[in-house]
Amino acid sequence: MMRAASGEGLHRARERGVALPVVLVIVSMMLVTSAAWFESSLFEARSAAGMADHLRSFHAADAALVACTRALIGGTAVAPVTPAQSGEPTGWKRRETFEAQAASPLSSWPGATRAPQCLVEAWRIATRPEARAYLVTARGYGATENAQSWLQMQVVFDGSRGESRVEQHWRRVVTRPF
Repeated sequence: MMRAASGEGLHRARERGVALPVVLVIVSMMLVTSAAWFESSLFEARSAAGMADHLRSFHAADAALVACTRALIGGTAVAPVTPAQSGEPTGWKRRETFEAQAASPLSSWPGATRAPQCLVEAWRIATRPEARAYLVTARGYGATENAQSWLQMQVVFDGSRGESRVEQHWRRVVTRPF
């Protein structure tokens, strides 16, 4: 009888010894899984914030582009117009030129570090000497200086056929020029 009791106690001690490592493995797996979910959530939050910042800068640039283009077509240019040159203007690609001549058609933009800006440059189209052409470049900001969007509109006034016609060609500048 003693033997049976001691054998039974030995069996229980082994069960207790196995239960602890199994519980530790399960807890460790749960900890690793929750850490991975936390990292994933942080990544998604940063990604969403970056996308919101990009959209903010894009809409600021778009609003400035629309305001400057409308003013140019209406004859009340918001920004000073640079002298006409042959070939497409490149002043918008130079920091000094853009910073010195760009205007802010809007006083501010919600959540942006700076107000959006635009630069209007005149140019002559070699194949259409009677047309007046302008390149309107707009820059919008997000919550930081690094979050910028650049948009352009080519505006051409063509009065060669006795009637005045306005053409507009929109484009997005993919990379920052400076």
